[in-house]
Amino acid sequence: MTGARIVGWAHSVFGKSELPDTEALMASVVPDALSHAGIDPAVVDGIFVGVMNNGFSRQDFQGALVGMGNAGLAATPAVRLENACATGSAAIHAALDFIAAGRGRVALVVGAEKMTATSTEDVGDVLLGASYRREEADVDGGFAGIFAQIARAYFQRHGDRSEELAMIAAKNHANGVGNPFAHMRRDLGLDFCRTVSDKNPYVAPPLRRTDCSPVSDGAAALVLASDEVAADFERGIAFRARSHMNDVLALSRRDPLAFDGARRAWATALQDADLTLDDLSFVETHDCFTIAELLEYEAMGLAAPGEGYRVVREGIAVRGGRLPVNPSGGLKAKGHPIGATGVSMHVMAAMQLMGEAGLMQVAAPNIAGVFNMGGAAVANYVSLLERVR
Repeated sequence: MTGARIVGWAHSVFGKSELPDTEALMASVVPDALSHAGIDPAVVDGIFVGVMNNGFSRQDFQGALVGMGNAGLAATPAVRLENACATGSAAIHAALDFIAAGRGRVALVVGAEKMTATSTEDVGDVLLGASYRREEADVDGGFAGIFAQIARAYFQRHGDRSEELAMIAAKNHANGVGNPFAHMRRDLGLDFCRTVSDKNPYVAPPLRRTDCSPVSDGAAALVLASDEVAADFERGIAFRARSHMNDVLALSRRDPLAFDGARRAWATALQDADLTLDDLSFVETHDCFTIAELLEYEAMGLAAPGEGYRVVREGIAVRGGRLPVNPSGGLKAKGHPIGATGVSMHVMAAMQLMGEAGLMQVAAPNIAGVFNMGGAAVANYVSLLERVR
């Protein structure tokens, strides 16, 4: 198989965008990604688009929209991927497989979502499409209600960790201040995040507003090139390993606190790369809700089950800690436009490894871990990235 490297990228500001739809959002990042890589559209052999949609827009056939917004790509083969909140990583994996199979040498990956034009009630219903509707469609609070159930189950088994969830939120908001692409660039502080108030009400108890990622618009793009082609590029971020593991969709048919698919994805990637967590410089992980980040600490092996709270209590995950987690601010501060998220996480990691992360920059990074999941740890993707050029 042929390996591939990230050789260029672009990222929009996440938040409430004046751009009307995913067509415009994708058109806003594609030229910049190609320019960053230093290539002409004619060099691109395939386009891989990540957009969840599921009702955010009546316009589907999203793969074809890249060519509508960028005439030079109108005749380039394009396909759209969807895998709930892991849609962006699904598109990246498809592009990597395309290059590995020898079907092309350069691939463009674009992730996008336009969410803020949809009412809050309808956003909740759209996102419930990432749950098992036969059993979970009537959960109060929409998809936040799903993770609230997980949080309540965790508290019942391991004790109330509301304080540690607030510490995760405060950490990620503090990190987001340095991210020029973030939806929320305010250091809210621990007191605000842990206190229920008019400005920080319960969304679905025990989850407060600060425990939930915001509804965002945005887009991000990556250019991938085969190792042979990438040898001549200015930048080169290689996939030391990557893995994709699934778990059962219905929470009632598994232990919802085990995040077993995430655990297996991390274990497989680390084994394939011949690495341990101690070899990683930082991690970008999928904190759609703070309870998700807490469980992901345990799934990746930073803490034993029930002891994820130690990771924030002991400062392991903070900037300057043993393993900084979400130096970008994560989904919590950066935002979570569903189809763009997985692509964005890889862009953030690539920027760090190239030393181009500005105020987000961690010290002397060598290897990055990225974890992106769809649903409640149903589709689980891990990438281990390193700079090779």
